[in-house]
Parts: sequence; C-alpha cells; structure tokens
Amino acid sequence: MLKKIAFAACSLLFAANLMAAQPAGKPTHVLLTTDMGQIEIELEDTKAPISTQNFLGYVDSGFYSNTIFHRVIPGFMIQGGGFTSSMMQKPTKDPIQNEASNGLHNVRGTIAMARTSDVNSATSQFFINHRDNESLDSTPGHVGYAVFGKVVKGMDVVDMIAQTPTTTKQGMQNVPGVPILIKSAKRID
Repeated sequence: MLKKIAFAACSLLFAANLMAAQPAGKPTHVLLTTDMGQIEIELEDTKAPISTQNFLGYVDSGFYSNTIFHRVIPGFMIQGGGFTSSMMQKPTKDPIQNEASNGLHNVRGTIAMARTSDVNSATSQFFINHRDNESLDSTPGHVGYAVFGKVVKGMDVVDMIAQTPTTTKQGMQNVPGVPILIKSAKRID
C-alpha cells in the first residue's frame, strides 16, 4: 500500500512539473476569409491584451462578416473592419485605449488598430501593413498605432488585395473599385 501511495505522489509531482514547463498557452489565431482567399493571423495576447480582446470581441460576435477592405494603398497597408459593401459604417463598441508602446512594430505583415487623430479612438477597424511602416510606430513625442498580431499564412492574399485598383467613393479615397469582402472572421486552433 505504501508503494502505491509513493508511486501516486511521484506521478502527481511529475505531472505538475510537466504542466509547469508548458508555455502559458498558445497564441490565439484568427482566420479571415475574404473574396480573394484566406488570411491567418496570430494575435499577441500578452503584449497587446486590450487590442486583442477588443478584436476578438468583434470576431466572436460575427461583426466582421460581410465587411470590406475599404482602404487599400499598395506599398503601405490594407484597412478593413468597419464598412459594408454599400459603404455604410457599422456601429461599434466604445473606443479602446491605445497600446502602441507595447514593443511591437508596424512591419510588413503585422496587424494594427486603425484610429483617427484621437489616439484613443480605435474601435473595430484594423489594418495589415503591406510594408515596414516605422512612421506608424510609437516613439517619443509620437503615440503611434497599436500592433496586436501578425499574418502567419496568406500574405499572398494581402499582396493581391493591395494591388486592387481603387477609386473614390462617397468622399473616401483608395476604396477598391470592386468591393473586397471579408466573408467571415473566426478563431481557429
């Protein structure tokens, strides 16, 4: 009986050591399914918790389904997550606090929160950097734009979207002439 108790205790300690050695958790991944293909994004849950939770709130509610990439500038970025194909802006939750000083940088393939000139105005809209955009990073005297993840699959889709011919619609410049639909945004394992 004593051997069984000792074996159980050793097994429990071994299992506890294994669990302690595991990372805190895998990063969250989101799959954007667009008219032009799929884009898989890995989120920075730890470094950008406010932006990540905000984005996931919109993902989980289905908010991004049937929105478009409404601002496309090749060699800069593609922006989406706020307008329908008829250029109607969707109602959003309250703005979030800017966390651009999280140590992440606006380099090619990263996703960041779009905002107005008010540094704490980000809601649902995001952009994917088409190139390194150091001017969007947080520096002394410049708040910057909060990066909260990166494209891990589908950068070729981002490149295709970035090359789409654009026009001016309802006073907005750089709008794709043919809408580029975000069919869905879902968490994946």
